Amino acid sequence: MTHQVHAFEPPERFVAGTVGPPGERTFFLQARGGGRLVSVALEKVQVSLLAEKLEELLAEAQRRFGVQLPEAPAAPGDNDPLDTPVDEEFRVGTLGLAFDVDTATVVIEAIAAGETEVAVALGEADDDDEDEDPDEPDDDLDRLRVRLTPEATRAFIERARRVVNAGRPPCPLCGQPLDPAGHLCPRHNGYHR
Repeated sequence: MTHQVHAFEPPERFVAGTVGPPGERTFFLQARGGGRLVSVALEKVQVSLLAEKLEELLAEAQRRFGVQLPEAPAAPGDNDPLDTPVDEEFRVGTLGLAFDVDTATVVIEAIAAGETEVAVALGEADDDDEDEDPDEPDDDLDRLRVRLTPEATRAFIERARRVVNAGRPPCPLCGQPLDPAGHLCPRHNGYHR
């Protein structure tokens, strides 16, 4: 089966965004450039971790390679909705990050979730599987690869954090998201809050 690599090096626009009301939102990474538009779905926690790890990557690039980092923007940058149509190319299973020292750019790679086959050994071991690393993503999976400058990476981080925090407010007692009608709070022994 063939796979596609959607490469944007660099994109005209690369953002995290959502579709749907709070509590039912679907999170997307969307890249636009060269007349193409690619949207991939992922989980809220993946967007949050991506922003956190990109911040760490920029700090490490500054520490190890002396890369000049831009300050966090004072005013919100790109706050526009996702470009339409938002057609999901694939659901992200793995996110990869790298810093290219030669071009001083950040490389983000979103890899499709694959169908994992669980092999159960009954008796003898299969020597053919020793060369394969189970932690390596499958080369036959679709990918979205984006190359960003440190400035564009910083703008992506700020927007991703705004998108993640724009959902339902947390319960002050248990931290779980509050629905408009309230929720069953474990700190109140299941009474409606």
